[in-house]
Amino acid sequence: MIVRWGLAELPAVLAELGIEQPLLVAGERWSGTDLCIDAGGRWTEVPSERVAEAAVVAGDGVLALGGGSAIDLGKAISVEAQVPVVSVPTTYSGAEWTPYFGIRDPERRMRGGGTGARLAGVVYEPNLTLSLPRAQTVGTALNALAHAAEALYVKNHNPEADEEALAGARLIGEWLPRVVDSPRDLEARTSLLEGAMHAGKALGGSMLALGHAIAQALGGRYGLPHGAMNALALPAALRFNAEVAPAAIARLGEALGTDDPAGRVEELARLGGFERLRDFEVPEEELGEVAAAAVERAGAKANPRAATQAEVEGLLRAIF
Repeated sequence: MIVRWGLAELPAVLAELGIEQPLLVAGERWSGTDLCIDAGGRWTEVPSERVAEAAVVAGDGVLALGGGSAIDLGKAISVEAQVPVVSVPTTYSGAEWTPYFGIRDPERRMRGGGTGARLAGVVYEPNLTLSLPRAQTVGTALNALAHAAEALYVKNHNPEADEEALAGARLIGEWLPRVVDSPRDLEARTSLLEGAMHAGKALGGSMLALGHAIAQALGGRYGLPHGAMNALALPAALRFNAEVAPAAIARLGEALGTDDPAGRVEELARLGGFERLRDFEVPEEELGEVAAAAVERAGAKANPRAATQAEVEGLLRAIF
């Protein structure tokens, strides 16, 4: 996959891939962004279930501009239309690094998903993150940190992905507080985006574990932000896995500069106002159903410690 930094690189990336008339997938927020290209069409309903309709006008490629929802939609269109997708991320979600995608309705509830996106390129432009609100900044950065953390102990972890994970964790742990303090500090935003890039590479090389499974079950059921759910679920997952993956979690702690990585993640989560599930109006009486959905997800099955529905419900109650 081609990876470049700077929006000025986008026309050259598309030219290198032979994409002349891409469908631009971007929400209304980015309607005034000058991409220095001629898009073949534009799709502004993000997220959207109307993947087949979008694929009809996909041209010879898809250009996804935005956060995880836009990039997931771009990947879904890539599969439907059998064309390559180039991503320009505006958050730290890391969706640009995997062929998997979720399909959500406009209310953000999960309606399906799949895999097989033809990942072709990524262009990172830190300036596009300068206006990202605090909650989305912290949430998507914690999503990236969860990619890094789980990459270190997921069943398919490997040395190459481990190194990317540690690089990502170090950068996110160092620069996220600075971004929160100075949101328009371009150096800080650039370093945080670099951390998310490394974490995304780790995700692409090893995939997900229990924390993500819990976050996906919550977000898919209630239409809640994926990053915020990861911010809440990751500490619980780290503590659950501590007895079977102590070395990996210790390495994460070293990267974060702490001997209590779960506690440090909770500190970072509080920067975005993420503390308890009840704050998101998740019904306590439905936690058992959320747990049942979580244990069936691929991330739960790839976790180094098998988790029962009852155990996951206990984790959910611990963060409720």
